[in-house]
Amino acid sequence: MIDEVLVVFTTMPDDATAQDLARALVESRTAACVNVLSGCRSVYRWQGAVESADEIPLMIKTTRGRYPELERELRARHPYELPELVAVPAVAGLSGYLDWVRAATLPVP
Repeated sequence: MIDEVLVVFTTMPDDATAQDLARALVESRTAACVNVLSGCRSVYRWQGAVESADEIPLMIKTTRGRYPELERELRARHPYELPELVAVPAVAGLSGYLDWVRAATLPVP
């Protein structure tokens, strides 16, 4: 369903990069809202070694129909070789909020 609301998660290496991506996604109407969260410490396996890094998590609200554009924009702007990008369907929520996400991500004609 193209207007299904998604919550998309990614991380950025610093606050400035996170803020720039958040603003770009909302300005392009690819996302209705981006929450730039407090920093976190990520521990992960990369190229055979256990690594860790301080990162800024983002929680992005969009629709399934806008997801392909969001993914393209994130790939173009993200400094990581392989950025985290995970989308989860919003299976329930306040109907007015979900309607707002749908309306806020409609492309401008």
